[in-house]
Parts: sequence; structure tokens; C-alpha cells
Amino acid sequence: MFIGRDQELKKLNQMYESGRLEIASNERLIVVIDEYPYLAGAEKGISSLLQNYLDHPFKNTKLFLILCGSSMSFMEKQVLGYQSPLYGRRTAQFKILPFHYLDTGKWFPNYTFEEKALIYGITGGIPLYLEQFSPSLSIRENLLRSLFDKNALLFEEPSNLFKQELREPSSYNAIVTAIASGKTRLSEIATTVGMESGLCSKYLSNLITLGIIKRETPITEQGGKRSIYRIDDQFFRFWFSFVPKNMSSILTGRIEDNYAISVEERLSDYMGLTFEKMCRDYVLFYADDLPFLLGEVGQWWGGHPRTRKQAQIDLVASAADQNACIVGSCKFRNAPVDTDELALLKDYADAMGHFEKRYYYLFSKSGFTAALQNRDTDVRLLTLKNLYHD
Repeated sequence: MFIGRDQELKKLNQMYESGRLEIASNERLIVVIDEYPYLAGAEKGISSLLQNYLDHPFKNTKLFLILCGSSMSFMEKQVLGYQSPLYGRRTAQFKILPFHYLDTGKWFPNYTFEEKALIYGITGGIPLYLEQFSPSLSIRENLLRSLFDKNALLFEEPSNLFKQELREPSSYNAIVTAIASGKTRLSEIATTVGMESGLCSKYLSNLITLGIIKRETPITEQGGKRSIYRIDDQFFRFWFSFVPKNMSSILTGRIEDNYAISVEERLSDYMGLTFEKMCRDYVLFYADDLPFLLGEVGQWWGGHPRTRKQAQIDLVASAADQNACIVGSCKFRNAPVDTDELALLKDYADAMGHFEKRYYYLFSKSGFTAALQNRDTDVRLLTLKNLYHD
């Protein structure tokens, strides 16, 4: 039985009173309530009613109740939270995640590998967003039709989601805007938005719960002293990177004339962080010839003891025994990677220290120079073609 959000709550109660649910006493009966937050908003006592049913008449039956909801904050707090009448009564929970880059690319079979990567960087693998993009149109045409249009569904998506999930959408919008502009540390973000650090930290935690941002720490660090915040939701990162700066052009219908300069020329730079995530996901989920069993996968940054400058490694994957690691560089640019990138990666790996054995991986959108390919070295060279298993 499937109960949608537009159907009356009385249906469940009527089925119980009429005895139609007695079938659950002898065989499995599955009841699915879709968009439960809407039902709970219309009927404030529904959670308590379900609690009573689960604790008494349904307790010794084979009823299988499934509650679905697209409002993450509601499901986390009002269904799974300690204060909820339903707390402690779940037997399982599933958080439906976006598609990885590989599955996202399958929606666009005729796109090039670069275009598949771009569409992942725009949509983040969210099915609702993917449905707004047509495989028969170019990325430019899709963006102009489905995002850079004031009447498009995706044009106000971040604002609508903030209003749906959060009480102070303007404050959260300011925080995400600050992170999108390059403010990644708590103190920087709080100063930019004019907020006390403790309160800002609470807002950041709520955004992390929603999957919009993430908190990162260097992979070799146990504490969180050098933690930074980044936008984890690819669509939000794309929206905040391109829409606010082009708002006037979008609202006046001039974005098509400005697209080449305002969007297309900036895509490679934007895709840097997306490509790093793709490379880490490749190592986590798809690489089948790794030199060891994986432990952690992340990034590393810190001071270089020789140059006294900040060093950063795009990808670090540790072995389960912590004695070895993969050290990777990820470049989504229009020029092939040369030997200098390998030398820099090894220099940064020395600055990181920590691991006895290192394996070097270079990821590049545009391939590698002949000099790098002909080196007699243990470095592994991977392109978009390798990431998409073609």
C-alpha cells in the first residue's frame, strides 16, 4: 500500500479500524508513506499516532512501514531525532545519495568524456537536476535553457531549498556565498558574514547535515586545527560560482551574448575541485589495481619545511596499515601535464612525510607530454578516458 502526501491521513486509521490491516498478522504487508514531512505538517499528531500503532496493535505483526521524505532536516530531527515520538523504533535508515560521476555520465551517452565530467560538475549527480538537461543538447544550450533563465526550475533552486530546510535562509545564503568566494576557515567565514564564530559554527553544522558543505582536515592530522570548509554539493558550488556574478545578464536576457566570456572561459578553473573529487572517487570505488588495501582517502595541506610556503596535495590515499600511500595530482586544464608536475608532487610528498612507501598518480584532462610518458618511473598516468573505464 502506498500513501502519497495528497491523500488523507484517515486512510491508515480507517484501514486499521476496518480490520484490513489484520493481514499483517500472518504475512508481510508493506505500507509506504511518501513525503512524510508534508503529511506531518498537515497532521501534527501523525508521529504520535504511528508510535502508538507500532508499540501496540502492530507490534507483533509483519507490517513493514516505510517513511520517505525529501526534507533532510525534517527526517533527521523529526523522525530520527531523540525528541521524535518515533525515536528508537526504526529498524533501518537509508540516505539516498547522488550518482557518482561514472553513473552521471551514463545519462549522456553521446557526450565526450570532458562533457560528461562537466555535467557532473554542474548537477552533482542529483536525478532531479539531471532531468532538466537534455542529452540531445550541448552543455551551453542546456545551461541557457535550464539554469541561466529566470523562469527555469533550477534558477532559484538554492534559495528554495534554504527556505524549505532552514529558518534563516539569508544567513545561510551569506555563509555559502562566503565559502564560494574562497573563505574556507571558520574565522574567515564568520568575519565575512559578520557573525560570531560560535553561531557561525552552528550554521555550518546545519549545512553539513544537509550535505551542502563539508569540513575537511589534512589526511595526516588527528585533530581539527587546520580544518577548512568547502561546498560539497556540486550544483550549489556551480550556482554560487556563476549565477550571482551573472545575475544582471540572466534577468535581462543577455547571458547568451556573454556566455563565452562569463561562463565558458571559466569552466576549466571551476572544474578543478570537481575533478579532484572525481579522482578521489575513482580511487575509492572504481580503480581495480591499487597497490594496497585502502585506508583513508582525502587531501593534505601544510607548511613546506624548506620553502616555508603552503603546500597542497590533491589526493592522498593511505594504506590500511598506514605504511604506504598514493600521492596524486589532478589537473583539469587544456595543456598536457609535464615532468615539472611530477617533480613538484614528489617535493610536496616529502613535505608531508608520514608514509614510508609512496605511489605517484597523475590525473590529467589533456594528457601528458612525451617527456613524462617516456620517463622510466613508477608514476601512473591517468586521463578522463581511464576514469570512465573506456
